[in-house]
Amino acid sequence: MQVPKLNFENDFDLKIKQDKDTFFIYDLVRKIWLVLTPEEWVRQHWLHYFRFVKKKNLSSLILEKKLELNGTTKRIDLLVTEKTKPKILVECKAPSIVLKEVHFEQIARYNSLIGAEQIIISNGLHHIFADYKDGKYHFLKMEV
Repeated sequence: MQVPKLNFENDFDLKIKQDKDTFFIYDLVRKIWLVLTPEEWVRQHWLHYFRFVKKKNLSSLILEKKLELNGTTKRIDLLVTEKTKPKILVECKAPSIVLKEVHFEQIARYNSLIGAEQIIISNGLHHIFADYKDGKYHFLKMEV
């Protein structure tokens, strides 16, 4: 399976295996093999970034948590916590998805319930960072 090189300074040791025509990637947090979709490829890069670059404990990383929003069940991609408080909410898209305002609106709705201090929207190639302060989002320039 061809997977794109993503826009991260570090290369991560992602474990991939194949079973017949399906590829799987190992999730360090959930300790399971997941089908390797383009979005999962991005999510696992962020997981490894926070674990190995930012040195976060695996217990502080929450993946695909269910969220009730306007009577429908949604799932957040990745939440980084610090002493159980939400710090960074990450919304992952496949590398082929161009990041648009609608994606920012999606994560902002999720964050209205989560209350993280920072949000990240990423397709693995492009990343948008914003701090949430004083009831407003302030966009940041960061490298990963």
